[in-house]
Amino acid sequence: MGGPASTGATAGGCEQRGFFSLEEVLALPGCPDLDELRGRRLAVVECGHEIPCDPCQTACPTGAIAVGDDITALPRLDASLCDGCGTCQPVCPGLAIFLVDMTRDDGLAEIWMPHEFLPLPEKGERVRLRDRAGEVVGEGKVRRVRHGARLDRTAIVHVLVPERLAMVVRALEVTR
Repeated sequence: MGGPASTGATAGGCEQRGFFSLEEVLALPGCPDLDELRGRRLAVVECGHEIPCDPCQTACPTGAIAVGDDITALPRLDASLCDGCGTCQPVCPGLAIFLVDMTRDDGLAEIWMPHEFLPLPEKGERVRLRDRAGEVVGEGKVRRVRHGARLDRTAIVHVLVPERLAMVVRALEVTR
């Protein structure tokens, strides 16, 4: 499980930069350890702001995400309970939940990411990959696009990325 909520991830750098650094994300209680990510698809809850919000806790069918009675607490992920179903993803109003699957043996990882821009990418399409700061970090291939009312109108894009970028890529750009 990620670090304690008192890591200071919500102070300093993020507030000045406007986004979390990878180091800050890895310290969040919603982020699984990197070793846990290598074994199966897991949710990565990149929520680091203590705001009143808990739909991820309510949506999780296995109880893997816990906010607790204080709905301003940071969500904690119990990776041993997470089955990587993605039910938590479309209910997150902050678009802060990603699913990372590093089980492939071809040097690629699959990231499920929320995407609320048009045009939607299409299966098989090559897309630009962007990090938390919005910088282009590479190119990926869309494996699947899910959208519709059941997903609360938030498209979930499954994109294949180089494994080394699995915890770096958090947005994509359609270039057509």
